[in-house]
Amino acid sequence: MNKKQAALIALSLITIVAILHTLEHYGLISIPLVGLAITRWLAIASIIWFAIKKKSLTTWILVSMVVGAEVGHDWPTVAVNFQVLSKIFLSMIKTVIAPLLFGTLVVGIAGHSDIKQVGRMGWKSLLYFEIVTTIALFIGLAAINISQAGVGIKVPPNALHENLPEPKPQNWQDIVLHVFPENIAKSIYHGDILPIVVFSVIFGISLLLVKEKFRGPMLGFCESLSEVMFKFTNIVMYYAPIGVGAAIAFTVGHGGLAVLGNLLQLLATLYVALLIFMLVVFLPVALIIKLPIGRFIREISEPVSIAFATTSSESALPKAMEAMERMGVPRKVIAFVMPTGYSFNLDGSTLYLALAAVFVSQAAGHPLSWGQQILMVFTLMLTSKGVAGVPRATLVIILGTVHSFNLPTWPVFLILGIDELMDMARTSVNVIGNCLATAVIGRWEGEVDFTKLPPETKA
Repeated sequence: MNKKQAALIALSLITIVAILHTLEHYGLISIPLVGLAITRWLAIASIIWFAIKKKSLTTWILVSMVVGAEVGHDWPTVAVNFQVLSKIFLSMIKTVIAPLLFGTLVVGIAGHSDIKQVGRMGWKSLLYFEIVTTIALFIGLAAINISQAGVGIKVPPNALHENLPEPKPQNWQDIVLHVFPENIAKSIYHGDILPIVVFSVIFGISLLLVKEKFRGPMLGFCESLSEVMFKFTNIVMYYAPIGVGAAIAFTVGHGGLAVLGNLLQLLATLYVALLIFMLVVFLPVALIIKLPIGRFIREISEPVSIAFATTSSESALPKAMEAMERMGVPRKVIAFVMPTGYSFNLDGSTLYLALAAVFVSQAAGHPLSWGQQILMVFTLMLTSKGVAGVPRATLVIILGTVHSFNLPTWPVFLILGIDELMDMARTSVNVIGNCLATAVIGRWEGEVDFTKLPPETKA
């Protein structure tokens, strides 16, 4: 049996189960509860078989969510004992946060020393990146506050995974002082994100100012550290199906299947917010620089489809650079702007981070004031640089951010269950945003006139 046959069988059984449950719900037929449970488990067995054939981590994560929901529904008293399995996953992910942020931020700053050489193009790029990503963060913030997707989820007892310390009352001086590291080892131990970010930024600037013979070895170390921590994350992610399934089982066992409705609401919120972002930001920018929108869409369709399928912005980079060269943007502009954008201009991921972080606070029953949400946006503005181009690296950022704001981390597991579906959309927007950025800087520099492009050629 091949993958297509396994998928067809799974889809058929799921359809049958859905029809039977619908008929039974409306009283059109009468089926014993045991019979309904057997049909559900047969359907689950079919999707497990499909996952075995598919051999995809993403598929296993989605399947584990279904299995966990069914276990939590059928055996709630058993499911509440699964929290230790998800706690293992949480602990392993937390170990990644500090070294990953340090490595990527230092490389993102010191590794782009050519910004000093290109001067004008550098500050224009960074200015554009920060304006657009800030708008993305605030759109994400507005969307989740309007949809209230996290409100109504039953909070598991004992906050599911951890007992966070009660935050002490702080005035504005305490908050500002907390941003700056007193002891970097202490900040790493306590998981304080902002002090780690500030230390990394200053370290990166300092590295940029020293001679090449000193900068080279340290920059190489930080690049190696980043790559190793990304691989570390990939290894830990192989345990994700167990961690996610256990968390969903516990949550459904405690609060029922209603929590799944909140997740669908969150998914819809993200897609709508990304669409609005493209309409109110990307479209006006494209019109201002007189970009031929139809041709632009055709040229970038291939790299965007690659990004959508792989959920990795990096995998689409070569094709995206080729596409923008066909749009008339000079190679020297593309070679600078697009790689820099992959560290500083991840619009879809930054919008998602704001949305997901507030969802966590809503789900946990700890609503944040507007002041706290603005501070969270500022935090995400810094911590999102450099790592969001890698699949599921946003999980690391979310965990670190919610911990910094004394929020429980159990709702993050709920998000992870549908993270792949959200990752497809946000990664595609990342690629579109970076392609548009090269066009903006090329036009701003007077290097390209989109009204005088040569005839379109087949890629």
